Amino acid sequence: MAPPPPPTPAARILRDYGWDLLLGSIAAFYAVMVPYTKVEESFNVQAIHDILYHNHHIDKYDHLEFPGVVPRTFIGALVISLLSSPAILMMRIFHVPKVYSLLAVRLMLGCVTLTTLRLFRVEIKRKYGRHVEAFFVILTAIQFHVLFYSTRPLPNILALAFVNLAYSFWFKGNFLCTLQALIVAAVVFRCDMVLLLGTIGIALLLSRSFSLLEAVKCCISTVLVCIGFTVLVDSIMWQRILWPEFEVFWFNSVLNRSSEWGTHSIHWYFTSALPRSMLVAYPLCLELRFIIASIPMFNVSASLAAGRIYNNRKKSGWNFLYVLMLGAFLVSLGYSAVTFMASYSNYPGGHALKALHEADSSVKEKTVHIDAFTAMSGVSRFCENENPWRYSKEEDISIEEYQRRNFTYLLNEHRYISGYKCLFAVEGFSRAKIQPGIPPISLVKVPKVFAHGNTRDPDILSLDWPGCP
Repeated sequence: MAPPPPPTPAARILRDYGWDLLLGSIAAFYAVMVPYTKVEESFNVQAIHDILYHNHHIDKYDHLEFPGVVPRTFIGALVISLLSSPAILMMRIFHVPKVYSLLAVRLMLGCVTLTTLRLFRVEIKRKYGRHVEAFFVILTAIQFHVLFYSTRPLPNILALAFVNLAYSFWFKGNFLCTLQALIVAAVVFRCDMVLLLGTIGIALLLSRSFSLLEAVKCCISTVLVCIGFTVLVDSIMWQRILWPEFEVFWFNSVLNRSSEWGTHSIHWYFTSALPRSMLVAYPLCLELRFIIASIPMFNVSASLAAGRIYNNRKKSGWNFLYVLMLGAFLVSLGYSAVTFMASYSNYPGGHALKALHEADSSVKEKTVHIDAFTAMSGVSRFCENENPWRYSKEEDISIEEYQRRNFTYLLNEHRYISGYKCLFAVEGFSRAKIQPGIPPISLVKVPKVFAHGNTRDPDILSLDWPGCP
């Protein structure tokens, strides 16, 4: 019998990278459809912008004017900026609007995050087989939060890349590298990753994967290198000597001021955060005991359970579980679709600034004041245009004081301001409402951001504005 013909190049690509293309396409879709960022991402977004557009002129950087509650490291922003710089350079040559630079940066971050997830997935396939690998990808794909946030420059997403690396090293049997990757995540990006480091480190010690002396030597050397690197880089960028994650740890744990960020009860993580993030994978993962507090590892547990159900689907009793599992997949997919639509309407500030740019194309110099709510709901420096536009984020301006200021436009959460005319309003997501019929859930949107024009400027009043409801 003649041997089968070799696979075509396209077939080989699908065989080797098909799952990556699926996850990457979903993450890219989320990034393209919801390009704006919110306050949680503001430090890294502004840092990446300033590195790309101001380079070594640190005195122009946003963090010196708006430092935030605690400092964060510039290392992640520097790496993503370096990887994105060729694409950004081409965009600047061809005068592409800066908001597309934000999209390029986010797609680059998504590539980094999903590349490390691929390394983990490959080890899952080697260790547990292709069925578990397939369910791992399926569960990741139908969970909204993992892929939606994979392109968003949050500190925990930057740390997630190293956590994924740690998991891949762990499954590969390279245990000291597992510790090193987790140390980088904890020392540089997220100090709370020390809990994951401690959990895995103790598990590896108890399983005699390495000796205590080897672990101590590895951890101390890696910690010293990471501290030295982050102190060197961030002291330059912040213009004072500091270790950002130590200050975060001191603020949250020693001073116990983490409540200034908002608090949740202990059960919130198990009754709200994890169920919303994992969806159908949450009950499936409870069938196994080696649960580690992170979604990728939870998904491995859930995938093992799903694989077992799939392999026994033709047996009595198991077929019911199989049908139930498929139904849960569909419910999770529907929930992700609703969550995506809500998120799409959750950035009214970014949409309002874009609409203002499109409405006024004159070459006359104009100044836009952006209040805190608008800035926190989608506006970043990537959304700003070049001349003749000017922008102000001056805080603590009363409503009465606006009419004494010479702003051309205002973007804020107030419907009426003396001395200004409300030009248009942008709606944002308010709540979900259950309704009879199809679809069973509808999204309620209300005006969130209002654009106002200075009534002393006749050029503004001469334009055709839709007005406010």
